Amino acid sequence: MRLLTSLTTALVALVSLTSAKQCIKRSTLTQVADFGPNTSNTKMYIYVPAKLAPKPPVIVAIHYCTGTAQAYYSGTPYAQLAEQHGFIVIYPESPYSGTCWDVSSTEALTHNGGADSNSIANMVTYTLGRYGGDEGRVFVTGTSSGAMMTNVMAATYPEMFAAASVYSGVPAGCFYTGTVDGWNSTCANGMSIHSQQEWADTVFAMYPGYTGPRPKMLIFHGSADTILYPENYNETIKEWSGVFGYDYAAPIEVDPENPQANYTKYVYGPELTGYYAIGVGHTVPVHADLDLQWFGITA
Repeated sequence: MRLLTSLTTALVALVSLTSAKQCIKRSTLTQVADFGPNTSNTKMYIYVPAKLAPKPPVIVAIHYCTGTAQAYYSGTPYAQLAEQHGFIVIYPESPYSGTCWDVSSTEALTHNGGADSNSIANMVTYTLGRYGGDEGRVFVTGTSSGAMMTNVMAATYPEMFAAASVYSGVPAGCFYTGTVDGWNSTCANGMSIHSQQEWADTVFAMYPGYTGPRPKMLIFHGSADTILYPENYNETIKEWSGVFGYDYAAPIEVDPENPQANYTKYVYGPELTGYYAIGVGHTVPVHADLDLQWFGITA
């Protein structure tokens, strides 16, 4: 009888432990039900490769409006590259109709203010803790609305990310409306024009008092973008050059036809590079090879 009781107790304990820690299959996009505080009900999906690198890097890959975690997983090569290099990919999914991201509310644009940005930060914390990830090699990337959120994450949680890549977005704070998941036509149409210092102050205000390191930024935009107009490229470069103390009007390197025809690479300093693509609309295709180089995952 004692043996049966002991076995029952052990089984109950095992079931409780299993329930508390969700099983996540390797090499499969999997939703994580409970990753911590999630005031905006943002969904978390994760891709863990078959073989993890020691202290694996983590990439957060953020989808566009009308997109999903599944769509961004299927439409970008980060998961396949994770199998080659042993890093983990987090794919957040917007909770809103139309699946744009909240980059417009005060809460989203404030460190630990709640909203989508805080939920995404909590996904990172969960992943680092569960898999022993490298806190010094956490990166974020996104397209369109996901690019907007990438800039917001870099501004609101600079201590969390080592680098970011931004595909056809707008400056952090540009889409502010004071409402959740708002649309800012002035910003989208490239009419939010500010000085370098004004943009830098916008970033600094998202995490008041923070004086630590900030993620280095890789910015892509197309000259034929009629959704988030190309002026947003210039304003984004202004913003981050102001943060890093660079002269946005005087890049230290200009390299035409890089990485391909009709693209020009502009280097403003060690922490800021831009790629401007002539004739390319919304959005610039993901250049994951450049991302991994920028993140230091590949040479």
